[in-house]
Amino acid sequence: MASFKLCISDPSTGRTFQKEVKDNTAKPFIGLNIGESIKGDAIELGGYELQITGGSDYCGFPMRKGILGLRKKLVIYGGVGFGGAGKGIKKKKTVCGHKIHDKISQINLKVTKQGTKKLAEIFGVPENAEKQGKAEAKQEKKEVKEHKEAKKEAKEEKKE
Repeated sequence: MASFKLCISDPSTGRTFQKEVKDNTAKPFIGLNIGESIKGDAIELGGYELQITGGSDYCGFPMRKGILGLRKKLVIYGGVGFGGAGKGIKKKKTVCGHKIHDKISQINLKVTKQGTKKLAEIFGVPENAEKQGKAEAKQEKKEVKEHKEAKKEAKEEKKE
């Protein structure tokens, strides 16, 4: 049976949440295309509406809109699958089709309609966890810098 890793991004907060769906909860996604919408009730996100923005298959090849079939090798200038290397430079890249099937491993979703609860509450992630993590990292960096300065001063005193 199909199993997908969902990456749900919330444009209003700029955060992304991940969820694993298997078997019956993954069925509503099979056969959908990039750009189509799905109700959040299908994956236990009541009141939300999500839009499919892309994904990748089990080998890591990205899904690209407008491609029929499972995989194709394309000569592309830029866009999905190739960032572009400069003006006029083309490259041959392998990409997946735009239809979701059982060989797809990751699906990227974007929130188009908010539900009653916030995504952070649903997924059990504290809202200020990211800020706390950044503050701790900043404090740790400051301590390391002070420690290095103290070592440097001790060396200079030793030389004199």
